[in-house]
Amino acid sequence: MIMEWLLQVKEDFITCFIVKDRWKYIVEGLGNTLKIALVAVLIGVVIGTVVAVIRSTHDKNIQNMRPGLMWWLLKIGNWICKVYLTVIRGTPVMIQIMIMFFVIFTTARDGVPVAMLTFGINSGAYVAEIIRGGIMAVDEGQSEAGRALGFGFPKTMWYIVIPQALKNVLPALANEFIALLKETSVACYVAVNDLTKGGEIIRSTTYIQAMPLLVVAALYLAMVMFFTYLVGKLERRLRTSER
Repeated sequence: MIMEWLLQVKEDFITCFIVKDRWKYIVEGLGNTLKIALVAVLIGVVIGTVVAVIRSTHDKNIQNMRPGLMWWLLKIGNWICKVYLTVIRGTPVMIQIMIMFFVIFTTARDGVPVAMLTFGINSGAYVAEIIRGGIMAVDEGQSEAGRALGFGFPKTMWYIVIPQALKNVLPALANEFIALLKETSVACYVAVNDLTKGGEIIRSTTYIQAMPLLVVAALYLAMVMFFTYLVGKLERRLRTSER
């Protein structure tokens, strides 16, 4: 019984991945998944940092500012950021990528850049709140020290506050990358040749259900475990540097 099962598994594996070099679908999809996740998290960090700075600047200073041009710009910027956060965090990422692919970028031939941008915008909303929490947690004395050194508000934020905030939230940002890596699996619904799509192509070609799905799941699990291990090392190193 066990031997028959093992022979069947071997036959399914050969059919799914060896015959006609179908393993290339998995390799190509894995590469695209990693590219989408890496670029998206970079876009997300840039967008998130900008949004977090605007939101935290508004929360910290709006009460002490006199109405004027900067006051209005900060008010409008904060309102735009809040609308962005509400819309992006309040709608499913699958709907967002379908809107981007089928409505906005209808002429796009390659779905990978569209997926990178979509997931980057989506990730930016969550990164923004992570970084904003880090900025708000930095002691107000750090800002006062920056002003005592002759720094204006932008330089104080750039050289003193943001570096400390990023150090505090780095593990959370790394975990956001891990979550983003798994979320990219929905890109297969807009003809992006990611890891999930590679498994779907093999499954629809061979009519073998379990083997492609299990291999794809195992690869996602392996990537998540690897990056989780790196995040753990990062957290331990940060704790050591604080002693």
